[in-house]
Amino acid sequence: MVVFALTSIFLIASAQIENPVEWSYSAKKIGNKQYEVHLTATIEGKWHLYAQDAGEGPEPTSFIFNKNPLIKLIGKVNEIGKLETSFDKNFNSTLKYYNKKVDFIQKISLKSSASTVLKGTVTYMVCNDNKCLPPKDVPFSIKIDSK
Repeated sequence: MVVFALTSIFLIASAQIENPVEWSYSAKKIGNKQYEVHLTATIEGKWHLYAQDAGEGPEPTSFIFNKNPLIKLIGKVNEIGKLETSFDKNFNSTLKYYNKKVDFIQKISLKSSASTVLKGTVTYMVCNDNKCLPPKDVPFSIKIDSK
């Protein structure tokens, strides 16, 4: 009986935790005190993640960068990936999204020669042909090594 109860709890818990996106983060030096920060989403199976300019309806992917006196953001976050566009009858809108993988890139410059950390939050939403998951906020922390 105890084994059945524990198995049931495990199955219920695992069914509730659906996370088809894995995020990875890195920083690449591109010049004197200049860096590209990469926030890369790897998307499972038939799920898709919405672009920053998704269209009307779903939550677009967005980024909040915490203030850091040593870091200056340069421009906006760029998207590198195969952008898909299609009409979604559920949202009654033409939507933009990515399948499989997308790399979001923010250029930054350091205001000093010290290493630091860029922290923030990415908010995103994913859907497949059957359902959408609620928007999710994921905190991130990326070491910027000045060496």
